[in-house]
Amino acid sequence: MAIEQMAMPQLGESVTEGTISKWLVSPGDQVNKYDPIAEVMTDKVNAEVPSSFTGTIRELVGEEGQTLAVGEIICKIETEETETEEAPKREEEQNSPSDTDANRQGKDQSNKARYSPAVLRLAGEHGIQLEEVEGTGAGGRITRKDIQKIIDSGMKQKSEAPAPAAVQTTQQAPKQQQEQAPAPALSAGDIEIPVTGVRKAIAANMHKSKTEIPHAWTMMEVDVTNMTAYRNSIKDSFKQKEGFNLTFFAFFVKAAAQALKEFPQMNSMWAGDKIVQKKDINISIAVATEDSLFVPVIKHADEKTIKGIAREITDLAKKVRNGKLTAEDMQGGTFTVNNTGSFGSVQSMGIINHPQAAILQVESIVKRPVVMNNGMIAVRDMVNLCLSLDHRVLDGLVCGRFLGRVKEILENIDEHTSVY
Repeated sequence: MAIEQMAMPQLGESVTEGTISKWLVSPGDQVNKYDPIAEVMTDKVNAEVPSSFTGTIRELVGEEGQTLAVGEIICKIETEETETEEAPKREEEQNSPSDTDANRQGKDQSNKARYSPAVLRLAGEHGIQLEEVEGTGAGGRITRKDIQKIIDSGMKQKSEAPAPAAVQTTQQAPKQQQEQAPAPALSAGDIEIPVTGVRKAIAANMHKSKTEIPHAWTMMEVDVTNMTAYRNSIKDSFKQKEGFNLTFFAFFVKAAAQALKEFPQMNSMWAGDKIVQKKDINISIAVATEDSLFVPVIKHADEKTIKGIAREITDLAKKVRNGKLTAEDMQGGTFTVNNTGSFGSVQSMGIINHPQAAILQVESIVKRPVVMNNGMIAVRDMVNLCLSLDHRVLDGLVCGRFLGRVKEILENIDEHTSVY
């Protein structure tokens, strides 16, 4: 028999940690390879983690609600592999020169300098120089267990005087703590709600977007009377034929995708010393649950019909609400269209979905009196389109032209427009 260790998998690009939301097995349970053993939550997706081995669960190392770095051990599984086969392997590993400094330099150290807040805090409290710590996580990443091992063993740092970079690292956590607002005093009846991994990720991403991106904002009103009448006239027959709803939002996403094709500057990202203009038009859409916000992606939206976009909106929203959204569903977005009108908003300024350069907020369609070209006043269906833009990448001229084109497309949708 042999004891195998299951590590926290990487559930998407740029994902560095995951939170065990629920164990699906208990110690003593028999599992087959690829059987789901845990539900893990990251900043991008909720997913089931399959077993890498066939055997018996011996220990659940990670606890429900615990956040672990990619590569950290989450559980141990006893397999049928014989001890005689494992012993020489372990002896060979112990006697190999892989732990020498020369060989460590040859290992993947791509995540060596990526420190989690918990690692920074723990290292700062105990005066540990992170540059001298050998990380056991994926890509050489230093985990909390690495720091705790040093603390428990009472090991001292090699250098008497820390390097300037180390001083900056050890002081960073206390500084961050000082900058945080003090916790409010609790009164009778107050409720403390624990911050989940998804909520922490949302907070971190929003803070990064707002502090790194110089936001500018513009708005344009659009007369969608003809579009509204057309959609309302075919929605019932469409639902009966296709089996899903034809929403107003599908028309807006299609119009945005078409305008992005004509104004590719809007489909760009800031990359430090250059601007990357993306070829594929992948529209991110925001889908909210009671306590979280997810941003799945409609890939190649410019190549899809209104019907195709409506189907994807339905499927992605269903995945979010059923907890079935995958990492692939969240990747590759180049521009965001947000349906803020679904909860009654008529004007808003969205925070850009980093590293994209803009986000378009589609507000509520409301009836308003409008002065027509002939000077007469008529009641029309009007909607505000609100655009937040990254002013490092985009200027008002191109954004105004882009919004004007979206307006033109929407105002020309009528009974002659095909949704197929």
